[in-house]
Amino acid sequence: MTGSENGLPVDRRSLLAGAAGVLGAAALPATAAQAASKRYPPNWPDPEPYGLADTRLDLWPRDDNSFVLPLEQRPRDTEFGRVWMRDTYVNCFVVKGRPIYVATGTTRSPELKGAGPWNDGIFVWVAPSLRGPWRLADTTKFRPDAEKGKVWSPEFVGENQPGRTVVAPWQEYWTDEQFGKRGNAWAPEVHYYRGKWYIVACMGDHSQKVGSFMLVSDGGVEGPYRLVEGNLDKPFGDSFIGGPAFIKPGAYHHIDGSLYTEGRDAWLVLHNHLYAKFRDDMEDIVPTTNLPKFQQTPYTPEPYLEGSYVFKHEGRYYLLHAAWDRSSANADGSTRYAYDTPATGRVQYQYDAVVAVSDHFEGPYSERWTLGVGAGHNNIFKDHGGRLWATFFRNPAFGHWADPSRVGESAVPGVVRLEWTGPRGDRLYVQRRDHGQSKDD
Repeated sequence: MTGSENGLPVDRRSLLAGAAGVLGAAALPATAAQAASKRYPPNWPDPEPYGLADTRLDLWPRDDNSFVLPLEQRPRDTEFGRVWMRDTYVNCFVVKGRPIYVATGTTRSPELKGAGPWNDGIFVWVAPSLRGPWRLADTTKFRPDAEKGKVWSPEFVGENQPGRTVVAPWQEYWTDEQFGKRGNAWAPEVHYYRGKWYIVACMGDHSQKVGSFMLVSDGGVEGPYRLVEGNLDKPFGDSFIGGPAFIKPGAYHHIDGSLYTEGRDAWLVLHNHLYAKFRDDMEDIVPTTNLPKFQQTPYTPEPYLEGSYVFKHEGRYYLLHAAWDRSSANADGSTRYAYDTPATGRVQYQYDAVVAVSDHFEGPYSERWTLGVGAGHNNIFKDHGGRLWATFFRNPAFGHWADPSRVGESAVPGVVRLEWTGPRGDRLYVQRRDHGQSKDD
């Protein structure tokens, strides 16, 4: 097992992390050097061998480091008592000198228990503070007869006009004998970039074509939104064989799209370890025969990962993935937890957030570590005070949160405080219990 307190000599794990900031500490600018001299929480030793999960309770979202957002409820939510949400996304933007918080995620229709085989699109909530009050975005001024806060849905196909497409043919609802009504939107993200609002989302497994797309607003965060030119005929990227067996050949594209921006440049980040540069007009990605891949340090074997997201902090890039931590029995009878491939005796336990760090957007990235237990398919953001947070939702599909005794507490719009281990440690973790508490707002 390796790892170090910040400030100790460089060890193997630091070198594997590509820690140019460690090796070049003497050349750090004054501000970074001053920061390096502060006291930061330590990096934890990693479980060995690489690929084992860290399941310590300190890495769980808990009452002392997290809370569920009090989102304004829609009529459909009152019986349940809160908003049912997967793939929770939250961010903070400064618009006209004031912070605006946005929240969205995968939601379900009132008639269904989950977000498939169809759902009714994308909802957005806004707030002046992370604690709220959280209100549904006011879409009533241009869509008075639709549910407030619903910014996009396949049912808006009637809003298409020549030169302005809201819903492409491949995104419309459809039916078949096996599932009946089909078509669902997954994992939306809201971004404010160059004075415009964008939503990146995915048409899910039950759609006519499965993959990532982007919307751009003609107004504010509430919309109205239209589809960008690059998605009029298909999702981003090329199709390939993937997903459940019921997906037709040629229908599956790269899912869980995310947007990363820096200066005047923007990239699409995709779940299959891929990325693509956006055109300057943001209407499509730059054409390429094969999308480039992030340079990563994979597990052996590499399991299925999803929910890729890039976040930059203090000059370094953090690449997040969602990974199922699977439990199995060791020879001595103890429990083994690992980011592993499905196999006999390996049971899905928690849907974790794993992360790696690099000096460059494309990599090479360090070995991954567990950022948060049960916090998979999330994003990291800074609040208007500069404090770091991540989202979580407690996956109800399998494992810990699928247990009948807990499933009522799953699928939540949750946020959890993060801690940074400083310029030498260069790690982000869920705020651990023995490293102090901070006010969140």
